[in-house]
Amino acid sequence: MKISVITATWNCADTIGDCLASVAGQSYPDREHIVIDGASPDGTLSVLEAHRAQLAVLVSEPDQGIYDALNKGLSRASGEVVGLLHADDLYADADVLARIAAAFADPAVDAVYGDLVYVSQKNTDRVIRHWRSGEYRPARLRRGWMPPHPTLYLRRSLYERHGNFDLQYRIAADYDLILRLLSRIEGRIVYLPEVLVRMRLGGTSNRSLRHILRKSSEDYRALRANRMGGLAALAWKNLSKAPQFFRKA
Repeated sequence: MKISVITATWNCADTIGDCLASVAGQSYPDREHIVIDGASPDGTLSVLEAHRAQLAVLVSEPDQGIYDALNKGLSRASGEVVGLLHADDLYADADVLARIAAAFADPAVDAVYGDLVYVSQKNTDRVIRHWRSGEYRPARLRRGWMPPHPTLYLRRSLYERHGNFDLQYRIAADYDLILRLLSRIEGRIVYLPEVLVRMRLGGTSNRSLRHILRKSSEDYRALRANRMGGLAALAWKNLSKAPQFFRKA
């Protein structure tokens, strides 16, 4: 069973090498790494070209942002299972994809996810926050719950049936997609209670107060569009992050 890993890049010359090495170092052999670059002017493409042999797909062209890039990656994915790894992020260890593949060996499984740690930009061994997902239950979606998107692997057929990222969302298209797909899944959703991804802090959604407000507005719109509640669910979603600052990996 092939796993497609999609990475969208933009001006990340300082970190993309670590991401590429993390994918290349996975013990699971039946995988492909698809990288979609937004015509970065900072040297990112030079790093990618230097690792061209390990990439199944490399595209560098202007796009409409990260979700447009991820959609381009989805359209080129050939694996039965698809996940993503952001350009700033790393797998927790060399066997992450092997454990994900083992869970998908059951044909009744449609989705697999796990835990994530936020780490320092300069020292990825320094854990700042720990996102412990917990078991999936349908009712939790209405209380603002979501799995960490970089740990979520889905059968490619789900995208084919229910659609890709909605480009009307600039910051919360991942949340909209998770609500849309998880609420429609007929197969099993498996939680692996372990850290799968180490994510560097400093993403778009928490870059400034303006971005935080826009993220909340888009989260609310996604909840309403997917009939998963409104302000109460949004409040629970934001409050649920508090324990992440007190848990250790």
